[in-house]
Amino acid sequence: MSSVFVRRLAFASVITGCLASNTLAQTPAPGCGGDLGAFLEGVKAEAVAKGIPASAADEALAGAQIDQKVLSRDRAQGVFRQTFLEFSQRTVSQARLDIGRQKLKQYADVFARAEREFGVAPGVITAFWAMETDFGAVQGDFNTRNALVTLSHDCRRPELFRPQLIALIEMVQHGDLNPATNTGAWAGEVGQVQMLPEDIIAYGIDGDGDGHVNVKGSAPDAILTAAKFIQSLGFKAGQPWIQEVTLPESLPWEKSGLGNEIPASEWFKLGVTPRDNDTSFGDLPAALILPQGRKGPAFLTYPNFGIYLEWNQSFIYTTSAAYFATRLSGAPPYLKGTPDLGLDDTGMKALQTRLEALGHDVGKVDGILGSGTRTAVQKEQARLGMPADGWPTQALLSAL
Repeated sequence: MSSVFVRRLAFASVITGCLASNTLAQTPAPGCGGDLGAFLEGVKAEAVAKGIPASAADEALAGAQIDQKVLSRDRAQGVFRQTFLEFSQRTVSQARLDIGRQKLKQYADVFARAEREFGVAPGVITAFWAMETDFGAVQGDFNTRNALVTLSHDCRRPELFRPQLIALIEMVQHGDLNPATNTGAWAGEVGQVQMLPEDIIAYGIDGDGDGHVNVKGSAPDAILTAAKFIQSLGFKAGQPWIQEVTLPESLPWEKSGLGNEIPASEWFKLGVTPRDNDTSFGDLPAALILPQGRKGPAFLTYPNFGIYLEWNQSFIYTTSAAYFATRLSGAPPYLKGTPDLGLDDTGMKALQTRLEALGHDVGKVDGILGSGTRTAVQKEQARLGMPADGWPTQALLSAL
């Protein structure tokens, strides 16, 4: 699996608390477990086989330790239950918007270069910068080397983390990371926009001209590296990512939701109206998303929204990050609307249990409104003749 998968896995836990605990592997995977010293010798041999000097491996791995706190975080089962309104109101705060606009001015030349070379709008980068680390203020306090040694030595998912450890050794070789002092997130993400070592090696840019890629301490390095990485995820220059819309009283609600793309022009014909009145992207495929149903905020998502899903698979996080980027690009606050009251934890679990009994795959009955539950809700709403907007309510639970 790609390093982007590791990012999804880690950030689902760090940002949204959605990482589900898994059962330890029944049989130790090759190259994991056992004596730590022997394990590190194996890592060194692999690094040398890839052309990295033995001295760099020795420097990177000297003093490496297993971090039990990393294992605890890896096995923790967090719960993310905030609605879009709750999460976005907290994360897209006025203070963050003000700081973000200051950063856009402070690093205007760097952002201009990022857009010129990689086609990524400044607001997109800045929103991630804000949401991941509060513009570099909160980057994590786990020793990065030890975190990756721990997760590579552990036999749960070594195939995901061992390549990141090898990449970290390469960063040490380049003089871009001090293994003894560098800290970051528990799953090995580094820097102001929290990127994994393999991605830093692949997309790292020395933005300040000091000869190093320092995504932890250099804002220009972090901005340009993030821009190149976002471009690699498929971001298309000059295209929107999300657009707030207002809705008519009646729509074929069953057509809403991620994965149900039709040309934006078709939505416009149905009465879906962009708040900015910009209908120039009518030829692009667009999905109508309703994070809290048809009575709450509404958005059209375009192909560029896919990079948010690559960055983090949490629907609430991605929608909030995409909305944040539009605010930094000049959009007004969204219309909150008057969404119907959602279900509490007990109600959601009861709904998931009923949906499961009806043959729907909702994943784990955990009280979390994930994509499987949203899809099942929408199907049952349509079957019952209710507006199929994917938002679970007491009315639906009672009807089932």
